[in-house]
Amino acid sequence: MTTPHVGDRARIALVLVSHSARLAQGAAELAAQMAPGVLLLPAGGTDDGSLGTSYDVVSAAVAEGLVGTEGVVVLADLGSAVMTIESVIELDDSLDGRVVLADAPFVEGAVAAAVTAHGGGTLAEVLASAEAAGGTFAQSGAPDDGFVPPAGPADQLAAAAGLEDDSPGAPRSVTLRNPLGLHARPAAILARLVAGYDAKVTINGVNAASVLEMMKLGATGGRELVIAAEGRQADEARDAAVAAVEGGFGEV
Repeated sequence: MTTPHVGDRARIALVLVSHSARLAQGAAELAAQMAPGVLLLPAGGTDDGSLGTSYDVVSAAVAEGLVGTEGVVVLADLGSAVMTIESVIELDDSLDGRVVLADAPFVEGAVAAAVTAHGGGTLAEVLASAEAAGGTFAQSGAPDDGFVPPAGPADQLAAAAGLEDDSPGAPRSVTLRNPLGLHARPAAILARLVAGYDAKVTINGVNAASVLEMMKLGATGGRELVIAAEGRQADEARDAAVAAVEGGFGEV
């Protein structure tokens, strides 16, 4: 299992452009907790520290992001920030194909993109992760009160079937031990873990490489998770994910 990196750093960097320096810094800190090893550069506020965006601030962050990496994905908080980013990209021909602007929610997109970058994702893959984050929670059918129903017949059948199936990556059932459930930190650990295998892993039917998809499950402590995989390293990836859940992600 290997994770492609440029030196000791993920191959793609992220630049987070906000009208507020504090907001940009906070988003970078949050994403860094999910994806250590990814270069995350906040580019918030103007040159004098007031609210707004600055061509020079964004340009400097993009230039820093390209040092020792293969490309930069940029995220923005509001429309005028987008205009600043577009100006930076359009006025420097050397950035063509190396710097891309994501049409994505600022915080969710940053987290999703960072985890994909940590897993060795290419520029296109990191961009796609950021942009896919836009619809993750909007499509959730979870009740507003936060109640998550227990595993139903479909979950139980899948788990039972997995116990009798010896095909590569066949479903296996494991109990989530973390009292706080599958929250951001364990979801990020799982996403980074499975990204290192040549396999597609699912947890209760959702893509285990997506932090946001796993968090959307609302899986609480004590719930059964059904983990399956397909691909060249299906068994290895599934077993690694099962072991991570059984180990409690270092929290229990």
